[in-house]
Parts: sequence; structure tokens; C-alpha cells
Amino acid sequence: MRYSFQWLYNRFDWSWMSQVLKPIKWYKKLSSRQGRLEAGFFLVEGERAIRQVIDVDPGAVEEILATGDLEVSGNYPVRVLTRRQFDQVAQSKTPQGIMAVTRLPLESYSEQLPQKSGSRVLLLEDIQDPGNVGTLIRTAAGFDFSGVIMSEKCADPFSAKCVQAAAGCVLSVWIRRSAGYLQMASRLKKAGYSLVATSPEAKGSVDKMANDKLVLALGNESAGLSEELLQLSTLRFSIPINRERAESLNVAVSGAIAMYLAGKK
Repeated sequence: MRYSFQWLYNRFDWSWMSQVLKPIKWYKKLSSRQGRLEAGFFLVEGERAIRQVIDVDPGAVEEILATGDLEVSGNYPVRVLTRRQFDQVAQSKTPQGIMAVTRLPLESYSEQLPQKSGSRVLLLEDIQDPGNVGTLIRTAAGFDFSGVIMSEKCADPFSAKCVQAAAGCVLSVWIRRSAGYLQMASRLKKAGYSLVATSPEAKGSVDKMANDKLVLALGNESAGLSEELLQLSTLRFSIPINRERAESLNVAVSGAIAMYLAGKK
């Protein structure tokens, strides 16, 4: 479903005028992980990303920050900022003039798996580039993966660069970022999931990957997957490429190919 920019405006109201306004520094604190955890919110920048969040979870948006004078009404409080104030809060290089203050799902930092984990889960181990993490979250949502498990050394999924790369899909899947990621993977394996590990040295066939219950594991950009995770896996496979011309693929590209193959029956 597609909406115009005016559709977003029509969702807003001016009820914030009767409230005590937060200081600009409160919004600026959301740029850090600690600030997000303390406040319980994160920022989503840009019209398209905000539409995606609203489509998935309309109640997640607490407030809209925007530049310019808007004649709007609707369900979401709007706070109009000067361009200077907006640029102080915005974390992208080219702010679009609109962002949403969005509730942070604090369960994303726990070791407790959802009661319904879904049939396909992505596992990311120590992937540190926020662009890669955000792109993989977006790709997982696009290929109907239900959730993403992350090691604690992964980039924070609710950081500005991750959210931007995810294009608003960060709430489209459940997320668990925890030091207990191996324990979560082990519990899923005991529950009947196949744990498929991507490894350049693997000889396994991708034809065997399709499974009704699957955990697909991707490793660090340079080091790959840990030995602990490889030992836990039920299948290891590599994506066949011409290694004389390209030694390896970017992890986000590899993940997209692997997730596509996981959906083929």
C-alpha cells in the first residue's frame, strides 16, 4: 500500500501544543544506544521509512518532528522544528525534514525468544557494519523471515545507520540482540529447526537447504562464523562464485542470495 506525503500529514495533530515540550537535547540523546535504552525510543527518518513503520505498527510512533509550518490534523502529535533544530537532531547526512520518534521494543535486547518464532529465522554473528545489518534486516523482511537473532557484537539494529539501511523495516521482524545468541540458536535447533551456516570452505549443496523450519547463519565481514556456531550447524554451504575474479561477496549480498535460496522448494 502506498501513501502520499500528504497522507502522513493528515495523520498528525497539534495536541503537543498543550504538552510540556521536551528539550532538543532529549532527542539528540537518541543517537546513542544508551540514550535510546534510557528513553525507550529511537528515531526513524524520512517519509518512506515512516510509512513502513506505520503500516507495520501504527502504535509505535509517539511523535513526529518536522520542519516548516504544516496545517495538519490526525492521530500523531507533530512538533515543528526550525531547520537548525532539526539538523541538530537528525542523524543522516541529508535530512528529509521529517522524522518519527518511535517506541523501542526493549525485548529486542533479551534472550527470550518470541512464543511464536516463525518458520525462518536469520542469525547474524558479529556483523559490525550498520549498513550491512540494516540491509540484512530489510532483506529478511522481504523474504518472509520472521525474526533476526544477533550477537552482542553486531551493530545496534536501532542505530541511525541501521534504521536508514533497513528503510523502516526494523519493526517488520522480531529482533533479539544478545550475548546469549548461541543459546537461542541451540533452543531453536532442539525445537526442530535446521541450522544452516554459510562458510566459504563448505561443500554442502544449497539444494538441501530448503526446510520448513530454518535458522540461516551469517558471520562477520572478515572472520566469518565462529567455530562454536559452525559446530552447532546441521548444514554448511557456500555460494558458488568465481574466486579467481572475486575472492568473496559482501555479507549483505551473500545473505540476500542465501535467503532467496532458502525460500525455494
